[in-house]
Amino acid sequence: MTVNEAKYLSKKIMEAGEIPLLIGHFGVGKTDIARDIAKETNRKLIILVLSQMEPGDLIGLPARDENKTKFLAPDWWPEDGNTIILLDEINRAHRSIRNAIMQLLVDKRIHNHVLPEGTWILASMNPPDENYDQVELITDPAFLSRFFILEVHPDPQEWISWSRQVNVAEEVISFISKYPEFLSVREGVSLKTSIKPSPRSWYKLSRVLSLMNEQEKKEYSYILASGIVGPEAAKVFVDQSISGSMYSPSEILLKGHIPQELDIHEANGILIRLVDFITTVDDKELESLKNNVETIVENLFKLSKVVPRDSFEAFIRMLVNLSNTPGLKGELSDTIMRKLISYSE
Repeated sequence: MTVNEAKYLSKKIMEAGEIPLLIGHFGVGKTDIARDIAKETNRKLIILVLSQMEPGDLIGLPARDENKTKFLAPDWWPEDGNTIILLDEINRAHRSIRNAIMQLLVDKRIHNHVLPEGTWILASMNPPDENYDQVELITDPAFLSRFFILEVHPDPQEWISWSRQVNVAEEVISFISKYPEFLSVREGVSLKTSIKPSPRSWYKLSRVLSLMNEQEKKEYSYILASGIVGPEAAKVFVDQSISGSMYSPSEILLKGHIPQELDIHEANGILIRLVDFITTVDDKELESLKNNVETIVENLFKLSKVVPRDSFEAFIRMLVNLSNTPGLKGELSDTIMRKLISYSE
């Protein structure tokens, strides 16, 4: 998702009392998202860089109180609930630090210190791959289930608009406008293989959805659901509960079931689901898709006629990213992308 989408959803998630986890490569704007939300909501922002902290920094130090030991509040502890706490670099934090923040995530407290009512918590990390120095991969499902996983990808047009506001040099803006592929690294950032549905995750999802109107649900339900119950459960949930008569990705790609009219939110929702379908599909279904490439391209071309042009161009860029994935998924994405381009010429 784009930075603006991540910012919007992070705010909604925190309003519901839940915790978003932003995953993205360095420099995509994860910390800026926290700063922007804090500024827009008039909240104080406390940034905890967990990779640089020891347990004592996080939980406070013990002190004697008559015949008992109590822990002093750490110096970063918020004074009131009009605060956002950013837990930064959780993937580079030592296990002891992650264990220490579990109580903060679950009970909004550390030892005898309870967070002021209304305090928001946001977390961020780099992707779990070999490009980053990490203590260990975060694979604990109990830990991950505390978050809504939001994968942040920079959008060239969004970045160009932002860069003009902050007076980035025109030479740089012009270059990125002409060569958007050089804006950032293009590897995937997915953690979704580790996300599975649970009674808790469905409850968390319902809390956020309750703050959204019907139009917002159509646009963002799949992104939200895939980040808390996993992509497989999210697909079924959105198809059956949100979209109503909306067809599944396989029906669109292979059977050509394409609505005649779509508003921008429905169009974006379909395109996101199509990309995630191709990203997460198993090898058996990949072979089926590979054998029906011509049909898929023809149906995607039809879909391009009923969705906004810029949305479909964003879909093509996502296919470009997927084409760099090793194996059948990368080959399929590359073939679809190239045939689509030649099909439209």
